[in-house]
Amino acid sequence: MKYIDEFNDPDLARRLLDDIHATATGGPWAMMEVCGGQTHSIIRHGIDQLLPDSVELIHGPGCPVCVTPLEMIDKALEIASRTDVIFCSFGDMLRVPGTGRDLFRVRSAGGDVRVVYSPMDALGIARRHPDRQVVFFGIGFETTAPANAMTVHEARRLGIRNFSLLVSHVRVPPAVEAIMSAPDCRVQAFLAAGHVCSVMGTGEYPDLAERFQVPIVVTGFEPLDILEGIRRTVHQLERGEHRVENAYERAVRADGNPAALRMIEEVFEVTERAWRGIGVIPRSGWRLTDAFRDFDAERRFDVGGLHTDEPRDCRSGEVLQGLIKPHQCEAFGTKCTPRTPLGATMVSSEGACAAYYLYRRLEAPARPVQVQEATTVG
Repeated sequence: MKYIDEFNDPDLARRLLDDIHATATGGPWAMMEVCGGQTHSIIRHGIDQLLPDSVELIHGPGCPVCVTPLEMIDKALEIASRTDVIFCSFGDMLRVPGTGRDLFRVRSAGGDVRVVYSPMDALGIARRHPDRQVVFFGIGFETTAPANAMTVHEARRLGIRNFSLLVSHVRVPPAVEAIMSAPDCRVQAFLAAGHVCSVMGTGEYPDLAERFQVPIVVTGFEPLDILEGIRRTVHQLERGEHRVENAYERAVRADGNPAALRMIEEVFEVTERAWRGIGVIPRSGWRLTDAFRDFDAERRFDVGGLHTDEPRDCRSGEVLQGLIKPHQCEAFGTKCTPRTPLGATMVSSEGACAAYYLYRRLEAPARPVQVQEATTVG
């Protein structure tokens, strides 16, 4: 299968690993993969177990479901409980726990909560039910922002006034800056998320790379994508370099997607945003501009001032910041499982805790296997 099998070639994977082992003579080096999709690929294929002892992968906050703050989840639950509302969401949000319940429990109690596959599906529901308020839960990084922006733009163009968006969009570069600015940060390099950069480009990263003296390598999600990203990152670290490199050129251009960016800039404006487990990060989110503010579900339903209460046993905040691995949380695999999750990192299909549980990383990972004599790649 083109563009899949080519990036799962075991012989090329071995060559990339040999080059990483031959190059990583300094260190130790700690690099963070930003995206939860990359985390799942790493754990599924055991990539972290094949690396030299001197190279550590730290799992970052790159799962939009995981970083949606508890306050926003509770606002969604409050809106979804109203009898005049049809609440629409992607399926991975339905089991994310709020304070005492989740969207599944709201639905079981009589709330009209529906799983959709795109925000335009929710807009279609609004057209078919003009007597009901239809709300779409708009979460995500830069990747999903264009579709959500286009849907609101279309709602205004068509005059559909019973549709609104509960916005919880976050931006990756400010989160990278927040992570690097933390006093206990151990991260020395980043594997940037290719799908985010396919929309936004790489323009915000050179300043971060220079300011914090860290390599930033844009990577994809298949095993060879990730290994190539690690290989390039190790080469930079060993040379004392801190550049932005694009190792995902088949999908990412430096200027991103200009049409998508124009749509985002018309509908959204940058604002501060709270990240679950991390806190408020300046300029790390989007909200609707004044021209589209009538489609803001928070404003329409006046859901401010909600009290939130994080589970005491859940250490997902430390996982999201890369301070601990999932198996180092005392509740992992016991009190907290996919059936009884304490936090979003165990619920989401891209959460680090879910990856560790699914692929049976229930304790400290095994150390790397012995590799063959190195062969230089590229």
